[in-house]
Amino acid sequence: MPYNQYQEFNTGAAELTSRLGCDGRVSTGAASPQRGSGGGDEKARMVPWACRRLGLLGFLVCDSCVFLSQIINNYLERTQGEAVDKASSSSMRFRDSKRKVDYVLAYHYRNRLARHLPGAGSPKPTRGSERPRSPGPEVIELGPLDALEEEKRLQREEYEHNLVEAGLEIEKDPENKSQGLSFVRIHAPWQVLSREAEILKIKMPTKKVYEITEEGGILKKLNEIWCKLTGPLQPQVPQQENTNMKSLSYPFSREKIYLYNIKDKDTFFDNATRSRIVSNQSIGTLIANNVYDAAYPLHDLLYQEWARYGVFYKFQPIDLIRKYFGEKIGLYFAWLGLYTEFLIPSSVVGIIVFLYGCITIESDIPSKEMCDQRNAFTMCPLCDKFCDYWNLSSACATARASHLFDNPGTVFFSIFMAVWATMFLEQWKRLQMRLNYSWDLTGLEEEEEHPRPEYEIKLLQKKLKHKNITAENSNEFLCVLSQDEEKLTWSDRMPGYATNFGLILFMIMLTFSAVFGVIVYRITTAAALSFSTKETTRSNVRVTVTATAVIINLVVILILDEIYGAVAKWLTEIEVPKTEKTFEERLILKAFLLKFVNSYAPIFYVAFFKGRFVGRPGHYVYVFDGYRMEECAPGGCLMELCIQLSIIMLGKQLIQNNLFEIGIPKLKKLFRKLKDERTEPKETNTNQSKDPQQWDLDYSLEPFTGLTPEYMEMIIQFGFVTLFVASFPLAPLFAFLNNIIEVRLDAKKFVTELRRPDTVRAKDIGIWYNILSGIGKFSVIINAFVIAVTSDFIPRLMYQYAYSQNGTMHGFINHTLSYFNVSHLKAGTQPENSPFAHDVLFCRFKDYREPPWSQNQYEFSKQYWAVLSARLAFVILFQNLVMFLSVLVDWMIPDIPKDITEQIKREKAVLVDFFLKEEHEKLKLIESFIARDQQKHKSGTKGERIRAATFSQFNRSPKGSFTSFSAQHTEV
Repeated sequence: MPYNQYQEFNTGAAELTSRLGCDGRVSTGAASPQRGSGGGDEKARMVPWACRRLGLLGFLVCDSCVFLSQIINNYLERTQGEAVDKASSSSMRFRDSKRKVDYVLAYHYRNRLARHLPGAGSPKPTRGSERPRSPGPEVIELGPLDALEEEKRLQREEYEHNLVEAGLEIEKDPENKSQGLSFVRIHAPWQVLSREAEILKIKMPTKKVYEITEEGGILKKLNEIWCKLTGPLQPQVPQQENTNMKSLSYPFSREKIYLYNIKDKDTFFDNATRSRIVSNQSIGTLIANNVYDAAYPLHDLLYQEWARYGVFYKFQPIDLIRKYFGEKIGLYFAWLGLYTEFLIPSSVVGIIVFLYGCITIESDIPSKEMCDQRNAFTMCPLCDKFCDYWNLSSACATARASHLFDNPGTVFFSIFMAVWATMFLEQWKRLQMRLNYSWDLTGLEEEEEHPRPEYEIKLLQKKLKHKNITAENSNEFLCVLSQDEEKLTWSDRMPGYATNFGLILFMIMLTFSAVFGVIVYRITTAAALSFSTKETTRSNVRVTVTATAVIINLVVILILDEIYGAVAKWLTEIEVPKTEKTFEERLILKAFLLKFVNSYAPIFYVAFFKGRFVGRPGHYVYVFDGYRMEECAPGGCLMELCIQLSIIMLGKQLIQNNLFEIGIPKLKKLFRKLKDERTEPKETNTNQSKDPQQWDLDYSLEPFTGLTPEYMEMIIQFGFVTLFVASFPLAPLFAFLNNIIEVRLDAKKFVTELRRPDTVRAKDIGIWYNILSGIGKFSVIINAFVIAVTSDFIPRLMYQYAYSQNGTMHGFINHTLSYFNVSHLKAGTQPENSPFAHDVLFCRFKDYREPPWSQNQYEFSKQYWAVLSARLAFVILFQNLVMFLSVLVDWMIPDIPKDITEQIKREKAVLVDFFLKEEHEKLKLIESFIARDQQKHKSGTKGERIRAATFSQFNRSPKGSFTSFSAQHTEV
């Protein structure tokens, strides 16, 4: 921005705030030009602290010294090659059908019945420096509601006046009903966009185009083959004709406007850029105070080739998404697309592992031994008094099903998934870097964030309390606190931190209590069903209890998830973070912690705790003085872990991720519509067109609340896919099938169910990458313990190579069962009315313990300690092996692709050459002007000398000699 314009702009802003009655000094927040000592800028910075410059246009508001904001603008760019009909075009423009609607403000108004407020609803577009008319100084008694509405109206008028002062053009709907909904439409002209683009140093394409060098050899051929194969999967959207050419980008400057490729000023700044130019968060303060109901840009395109379920098999138009929604949302959908693509190889491997279990089930010797009825393994009763002795062969189905997931293939699959997670994260870093280069984000610097309004209010309350300022002069004090460097200290936040710690601990304990409640349900229900007189009921006790308990767990998880989301937000608000970025990061950490514990606590219990504290026959562990702790099934707890994981994962995906996302926005939309119809009187509006305008349609949509819910769904799913994948190899397959729908569901939600969000520029996905990396590393440890502790992989391995006489698995079942003398059962716990009571001397139970005829009867045997040592050794070996492979993959795959590194270096060189050439041409032009000027100066000097000589000769001639004068005059 030229210095004189910059000074005029800020001086005008200072004059505006002085008219509003504020005093004080504060930096405007914009980078002022450095001219001399900068003394001339001091006057330009005379603005009130509470009325600081608000991002976009430096418009300043000091209405009762309340923070107001600028409007976020979004240019509705036409997609190349797609025609826009007149009806849709007129609904996106002002009444003159020329200026586009870049942003919309919506509010509800309520007029007093006594008189119509003058100037409240003038339909005439406001532009230039016209200020909306204010009501005359009439003395009218106002009720509480009228006074509140009058205050809001004054704030809106002042706010809209400052929009116009800043250079924006607005158009309002008439307020011709006693109460109703009204809209303010905003258009940002070229002067505003170019000025702010220069201040924000936004990179824009120049006229210079250079060629992108491609890798040759086999990689180029493979890339060409891949492009041909995936041709039908590409979305039918306009693309660059020559993808090997790229425009050189440079921060926008009006002084160097000749450098840029400006074909049309209306389309030079795309949607995301225009929105970022005028974006500001302070509008949230007005919305929070109900001065305005909503502020949003309008939807226009981007549905046909992205948000339809019919194009689920196609790639996403990421560049178009980025232009439409901005870099932050574009990165989310790019990450989701890459994650979904990476699920394809893991799904294929998981299916192969599952098929391996199906194929080898007939040759599994332990399953055959368990199902063989000739092996009379009489097992000890599962409960006291009412349960009888039973034969191990009755659990044949459970044993065969367990082999589908408990086989050597799951060990390989666990190692594969750990390496897969590392490769996914490395590939995402590479793709992220490519997108940064393609979207001109490589040199993006983090912009300084303004404090959140809640933080400033809290700080103001602290200062008011410290200074003992009364309510009467608090407004004057607000405008004096400009250069005060006070901030909220640790002691100020201590109550919030203490509340956070206590409530988060309470929520975690609530989750554990819910898990314990389900455990009690399982124990009591199993005991109650065991009393049944029906044989079918008693035989299906385990299946019934397991299925119903998992469903109860799922319902509890869904309910607590919604509660924890609201609690995490409230806890973050009472911490009073200073900036929006800090607020978002703390909210994510709290919500993730609570939802992680909530989602995985039941699964952790089944994997690592169930059946570990049961005791043994004759010395069982009891709960509530009569109920035994539950045991694992004869085939182990891995099958039950698989059931628990699959039902919770599929239930969350189906109900929470799909039905809730579709149903809840529709219910909210219906509720808001019914509420508006009930509160607004049915009055005819003569100025309203029959067909609803685009801003009416968009207002009925749900407001955008951020990407945290979308990321959270996928992060929890990523945990299901990686953490316990050893127990459920089909988890990647179900995640892949869900994500195919999820991509289009999110797309449709963003386009048709939510108001168009404000565009935000970002280089990465932020703290979510750290969470993904942490889950990937944690999954290595979890899978190591699942294989070592939950499955029978280590006991089978130990038996085959340490205890088997012939090196086979024959006799494994007998080896894992211990003996118990039924005469050692406690009185009152023996089975009642058992037909086998007189025939059974010893019963068997699954454990490694000494037999009753041993001196150390029922103590842990040597085999137990050997197997335990092998389990711990496997955990250490598995963890180190997988970590080594992960580090190796990380080292082999560079974070930045080599071609991108070379292109960035080449772009810098091209940029230097381009500017040297431009400066050289400018220097030649200046030299040519100087040469012409010197030539003109020389010719003028020669003429002056000739005139001087002629005049001298004329003076020496005889007086009255006309001939001499005439001759000299002719020569001259």
